[in-house]
Parts: sequence; C-alpha cells; structure tokens
Amino acid sequence: MDFLEASRRFIGIDSSPAAGTVAIASEAAQLARSLGLRAELYEDRWAGVDQANVLVRPNIETSVGEELLLLTHLDTPDPGAYGLWRKTGANPFNASIYPSPDGDEIHGLGTADVKLDFLCKLRALDRVIREGGRWRRRPVLVGSYGEEMGMPGAVKLVRKKLVNARQAVVGEPTQMQLIVAGKGFASVEIELPFSEDEMRFRAEHDLHESSSTQSRMFAGRAAHSSSPGQGESAIEKMFAALEMLPEGVAIMSIEGGVNFNTVPAHAVIEIDVAGGLRDSMTSKLVDLRRAIRRVESRFAQFPDAQFDPAEPTMNIGLIRTLEDHVKVQGCVRLPPTVSETEYESWMKLLRDACAQRGGVFRIGDYKRPFRTSTDSEIVKLAGAILSDMGYDATPKAQAVANEANVLSRFGMDCIVWGAGQGVGNSHTPNEYVKLHALEAASEFYAQVIRRSCLE
Repeated sequence: MDFLEASRRFIGIDSSPAAGTVAIASEAAQLARSLGLRAELYEDRWAGVDQANVLVRPNIETSVGEELLLLTHLDTPDPGAYGLWRKTGANPFNASIYPSPDGDEIHGLGTADVKLDFLCKLRALDRVIREGGRWRRRPVLVGSYGEEMGMPGAVKLVRKKLVNARQAVVGEPTQMQLIVAGKGFASVEIELPFSEDEMRFRAEHDLHESSSTQSRMFAGRAAHSSSPGQGESAIEKMFAALEMLPEGVAIMSIEGGVNFNTVPAHAVIEIDVAGGLRDSMTSKLVDLRRAIRRVESRFAQFPDAQFDPAEPTMNIGLIRTLEDHVKVQGCVRLPPTVSETEYESWMKLLRDACAQRGGVFRIGDYKRPFRTSTDSEIVKLAGAILSDMGYDATPKAQAVANEANVLSRFGMDCIVWGAGQGVGNSHTPNEYVKLHALEAASEFYAQVIRRSCLE
C-alpha cells in the first residue's frame, strides 16, 4: 500500500457532515479489498445525508467468535472558511506536506482527526497478515460515520450486532497518550421565535426609504469544544455586544460559527436601532445568555483532576437567522463527577428559560462519561506496548467524547489512542499530523493485533 498516496486520496474526499461518508467508506473498502481483505459497506441515512460504516476483516477462520474491535470515524467537522487553510492552498481537502525541525507534517482536514488513523490501522492489519501466524482471535477494523453528529454509526454498529467484541481501540488524536476515560457530552438546540411585530418589521424593512441598518463583525479563534479555553468565541463577543444595546433594537440578521462542536471563529450581526420593538429578539438572546451563565456558575463544584480542563465546559458553537426564529446550537461536556440528577437540573434550567420567552429547547444527543479500569486486559496490553516503544504508558483522561462513550455502555473495555494532536489542532484550519507519528501509530496497532489476536 502506498501510504502517502492513500492519505492524499482520503483527505481529498469531503466527509464533512453535509457530504456524508459513503464516498470515503467506499474508497476504504476498495483499498482494503486491494490488499486481499474482506470489506463490507453498511449504508444508512442520517439527518438527511447518506452515510456508511465500513467493516474490514482478514479472510481467516478462527474457532473463537470474539473479535478485537479497531474503530476510527471517517467523518470530519465542517472545514469553515477555506481561506484560513493557508497550508493547503485555501483547500482543506488538498493534503500538503511541509518540512519541520522534528519531522515532515501532512496538513489537511482529517489528517489528525482522524481519517489517517484508519489507514494506520489498515496498514498494521496488512503487515500482520503478511507475516503469517496462527490466529486465536479475529481483528475487525471499522470506519464509522457520524462522530461529529452524536456517533450514530457506532450505535448502529453495536445495536445491529455487526461486531462481536469485548475490547475496543478507538482512534482519536491523543498525541500517543493512552486514554482510559472521557467526559460525557450533550448537544443542545434552541429556537427563539421572532414576535409578530418583529417579523412584520423585518419583512417591511427594505420597503422603507428611510430604513438603515448597522452591521458588526466579530472575530475569534477556532478550537475543539472540549477545550474551549484554547479558542476564543466570536459568538461570546457578540453576546456581550448585544447586552450593551438599547431595548427594542431589531435584529435583521445574526450568524456565527460552523457547528455546535467547534469554538466559533466568526460571527456577524445586522441591526436596526430604530426598531423600537417590544419582546425583541435582542432581549431573548440576552436572557438566554444569562441562563447559560447560571448553569456555568455551577461548574466549579464538579472538578475531576484526571481531566484537562477539570471542570465541565459549555460551548455555543452556532447561531443562525431563519424566517421566523433564531437557532442556537451548543454542547456541554461532563466529567464523571457530574451526576445524572445534576446534569438534568442544568438542562431544566435552560429549558425553562427558553420556555419563558416562547422558545423551544431540545437535547439532540447525550452520551455518558466513560472510564475503563486500569486493570483491564486491553489497558495493560496497550501500556506494555507503549513502554516497549519508549512512549509514556500512564493511563490518562481526555475531555473529548467519542465512540468509547458509546461502546462502553454496551460492555466493551475501551482505550482511546492516536498519533495526532487534538487540542489546538483538531477542528482548526491547517490541521496536521507528523508523518513519523503515523508510522509509529502503524507499529503500535500492529503490536496490538499481534499480541491480542495471534497465538
């Protein structure tokens, strides 16, 4: 397998939420078959977009039905503004290699998070098969869909019993740190309605010769929502500006961010200060932000020192103007110290605040935190391999929620591991991973397969 060529093809396929994963899953299946492996596509439709899981297995027979699950999601977040991807010629799907003092880097959307991790696992599987040996357990490599949208691909994988595994190695950019615990995750969507007077004002606005508007743009810095402190929210800046406006200002348009899972790097608002409106959208958004602050004020009571950041976090990642309402999307991340009762009280506070202003509050997805025992066989195995390779084998926690949060609910012992850097790199323009780290990842996965699946 020509790894670099395969990497360029993988990065060149758009698998963002709007595009889906059918194209990249098909490419993965074709590549696996070219190596003599058995590949199956399981297509689905999620949120109006065609999606697919791909399952790759060696053509071997074993008396043991249990499998070792190697899972990597093939979807990516939305790339955001193409112009910010300076390392790839303003094209996030153009895999580009650059030299650096500590090794060449490959840039592009999905290089670290986490398309190329699938290729590392595939290369490892091919290596072990070519070496020969007697199998006692069969590995199954899965490229899943929808990690950026609540992980429905992983849920379908287990509920349809497409794999038979008690242990899973989940791909995420961890900088080769062994992750055995992850924060929980809830995505929320809020709809705040325009009043009838406001909708009439907005509809008639352009018909009046004397009408005028003011626009203001807000710039921030993108980051993954699991570490909002690494970014700078443009929507937060916009909310602060809204609180300074006089009562009755009419919002003609308000836009910001790309998705609930990314700290927004841009926002823009267009207003008419001559609106004189009662029950305005401005006041509704200000009330929403105050309710969010009340929830956030409780976060300091629930630290978990194993995580960084230790406390729960919240991110408002997207805001859009529609015909009769404004849509707001965000997410909250929860360490295991937050009980179900506490989490539900936070959601009730936000739901009640929305209802008081005629709005609608929905929880789009909720995943509980996970923690795998350090006495687990897969944790001990991975730690021993990392020690042999000269890497830190200390089990750690990560603020990111991923497929391990799903798989652990179904009784699987999970570790999360990957070559790339997450914080400050994933969900940002010019995402990259070191080529030598990808080679090390391939060797790590090969060692996991050898020691776990061969006699």
